[in-house]
Amino acid sequence: MTKAINPRSRKVRILATLGPASNTPEMIAALFEAGADAFRINMSHGDQESKIPVIAAIRGLEKRFGRPTTILADLQGPKLRVGRFAGGRVMLETGATFVLDRDTAPGDATRVELPHREIFAAIEPGARLLLDDGKLVLRVVEHDADRIVTTVEVGGALSDSKGLNVPDVVVPMAALTVKDRSDLAFACEQGVDWIALSFVQRPEDLAEARRLIGGKAALLAKIEKPAAIERLEEIVEMCDGVMVARGDLGVELPPQSVPPLQKRIVEVSRRMGRPVVVATQMLESMIKSPSPTRAEVSDVATAIYDGADAIMLSAESAAGDWPIESVAMMNAIGEAVERDPMHGERVHFTETRPDPTTADALAEAAKSIARTVSAKAVICFTTSGSTARRIARERTPVPLLVLTPKMETARRLGLLWGAHAVHTRDVESFEEMVAKSKRMALRHRIAAAGDSVVVMAGVPFRTPGSTNVLHVVRLIGDELKGHDG
Repeated sequence: MTKAINPRSRKVRILATLGPASNTPEMIAALFEAGADAFRINMSHGDQESKIPVIAAIRGLEKRFGRPTTILADLQGPKLRVGRFAGGRVMLETGATFVLDRDTAPGDATRVELPHREIFAAIEPGARLLLDDGKLVLRVVEHDADRIVTTVEVGGALSDSKGLNVPDVVVPMAALTVKDRSDLAFACEQGVDWIALSFVQRPEDLAEARRLIGGKAALLAKIEKPAAIERLEEIVEMCDGVMVARGDLGVELPPQSVPPLQKRIVEVSRRMGRPVVVATQMLESMIKSPSPTRAEVSDVATAIYDGADAIMLSAESAAGDWPIESVAMMNAIGEAVERDPMHGERVHFTETRPDPTTADALAEAAKSIARTVSAKAVICFTTSGSTARRIARERTPVPLLVLTPKMETARRLGLLWGAHAVHTRDVESFEEMVAKSKRMALRHRIAAAGDSVVVMAGVPFRTPGSTNVLHVVRLIGDELKGHDG
C-alpha cells in the first residue's frame, strides 16, 4: 500500500543546499521536516565520493516519510580566474595600467597571467573586466593575441587565482568543462533528478548537456550571465527548468538591474511552463544569525508573490550556523504569504495563455472548474509529468495531487509549484481512474467525504501525451478501502 503523508500546506517549494553544516542523514531529515522539498548538491565543492552517502541519505527519506525525494546536482561550470602573484597579493591603484597576458611567470602590480585563451580572442576595447566578485574593475584599452592592456577603474587588493567576470562580451567557451563532464556522468549514475548547468550564455550551451544526460535527469539552466538575457526565451525553450542565479548576475550587472530581471525571468519561465527557482542570498544574514533581516523576508516574499516555483537556500543551509532555522523561516514565510488573500491575485499577474492543445485547454479548464464547483483539489494521472506542469502553470488555487507510475517523474516534480507527487500503479480503465482518485484524495487528506475533486488523465491509459479527460468526482466516506501500490 502507498504510504500516505499530508501534502505541504504551502505551494511554493523550498530547495535547500547541502554542505558541511547539513550533509549528515540526521540533518537532512531535520531539514526535510523543517520544510525542505528538494536538495541541492553543489558539485563545486568536495569530491564525487563524498556525495554518494549524501545522495543515499536523501533517498532514505522516501521510506521514512513516504514521499518521493528530489535531488539537484549543480555543475560548477567554467570558472575564469587570474594567475598567481610573486607575493601572493598585490594592490592595484585606480588609474594605473594593468596587463593580463599569457606569460606563466608570477605576476606583480603591473601584470598577471590570464590562462584563458578564449578571452583574448573575444575581448574588445572598452569592455569591462571584473575581478574578485566585482570588487575591482578594469577597462580594456587595447589587446592582441597574447596581451590585454587595461586601465584600473576601481582598484584594491588582488590575490592569487581570484575570479574574473567578463560581462560585456560573449566568451566562446564550452559550457561544460572536463570536470563538469565527469560530474554530470557521476550524477546521472547516482540517479539524481535534476542537473543544473552554470553560466549558460546561449541555447546552444544546453544542447551538449542534454545529449550527455540522455533523458536520465531533467536539465535546469542557471541564468547568471547578461548574454543569457538577450536570448532568454530561446534558452527557456531548450531546458526543463530555470534558476535565477542572482549572485553572478549581480556581479556582472548593476545591482539595481537584478530585481526587474528577476521578474522578467520568472515571468518568461512561467509563461513557457518551466519551473523557475529564485536563488542566492535570500536569507544571507542567517548564515550567522538565528533570524533574518526584514529586508530578506521581504525579498523571499516578493519571489513567492511573483509565482516562483521554488526558492533556494545556499550557504544558509550548506555552511551556516542555523541551517534548520533557515529552512523553517523560509517555510514560515511561504505559509504566511500564501495565507494573504491577495496572494492568489498577485501570482496571476503573469498571464499564462494556453497553447492550442487539448492538454493545455483542459488544464486551464480545470482551474476554472475547481473554482466554480469549490473543488478541494485537482488530481492528475501522468507518466512524463507534462500534465502536472501544465496544471501548475495555471497556479490553480487548490492542491495538485499527481499520481504517476514512474518514480523518476515523481521525484522530478519536487520543484513544481503546488505538486504533491505520489508514486503508484497506473490505471487501466475509466472506472479504475475514478476509484483510485477517490481513494488517494482521502488517503493523502487533500479532500474529505462529501468534497469534490477535479481529475485529469489521458485515454487510452498508459499512453504518454494523451491527456484528454477532465472529470469531476464527488467523494464518499467508504472509498478509502482498496489497495494501491
